[in-house]
Amino acid sequence: MKAETAAKKLGILLEAAPAEFREGLVTRDELAALTADPPEWLEVLHREGPHPRTVVAAKLGISNSGLARGGVTDPLTTAEIKALLEAPPAWLVTERATQAAVRAEKIRVADRDKERAARRGGGSGV
Repeated sequence: MKAETAAKKLGILLEAAPAEFREGLVTRDELAALTADPPEWLEVLHREGPHPRTVVAAKLGISNSGLARGGVTDPLTTAEIKALLEAPPAWLVTERATQAAVRAEKIRVADRDKERAARRGGGSGV
C-alpha cells in the first residue's frame, strides 16, 4: 500500500514520518509489524505528534468539522493539544458541548429503536 494509506492506518502524519517510510510502499505484513512492535520514531510520533486532524479532533473530543469551525487547519502536537484542553478557548467549549449533544442524541435514538424492536417482538422488520 502507499505510505499515505499506511500513515492513516497508523494514525500518524505522513509528513512527520521518516523519508524511508514516506517514499516507500508498505506491505500488510510490514504494517502489522509496525503496529505490533513500533519503532522508536513511530512511538515518538504517537506520543508527541504532530498529529493528523482525525487524531487531533479525537483528543479534543470534537469532530473534524469542529476543528475547521475553530480555525484549526494545521496539525497539532500533543503539547499544543494539552494546552488547548487546559485553557479551552470559547470555540472548543462550544464544539465539545455540540459533540456531547450529538452523542447523547445517538444514544437516545438507539434506545428508542431497541424499545420499538422489543415491542414488535424483536423481529428485524424486514
